[in-house]
Amino acid sequence: MLVTTKVSLEMEFMVHINNTFPTHSDADLYAKLASQESDRAEELAAQGVIRKVWRRAGQRANVGIWETQDATILHAALASLPFFPWLEIEVWPLANHPNDPQRNRGNQ
Repeated sequence: MLVTTKVSLEMEFMVHINNTFPTHSDADLYAKLASQESDRAEELAAQGVIRKVWRRAGQRANVGIWETQDATILHAALASLPFFPWLEIEVWPLANHPNDPQRNRGNQ
């Protein structure tokens, strides 16, 4: 039996972002950056970089799945976010797991 595996040149990363911008300091700047951040996130999603994002309830934070060729390209994408100077970011490179239900669906 010939088994084929789809090879992707992209890497998946789980990215946790916490926005530390002091919202009480400059409401106009915050509103401007929030609008720009939304626009940039839409661009990154359209490019396939941001695959999925979840808000962390009760926080100005999110967790998402980002996909790029490597960590250097991921860093450039993160650094392109308007809030970048105020973001605390944690990145976990992800690897396929042999028991992933999504991975095994094609073998049924």
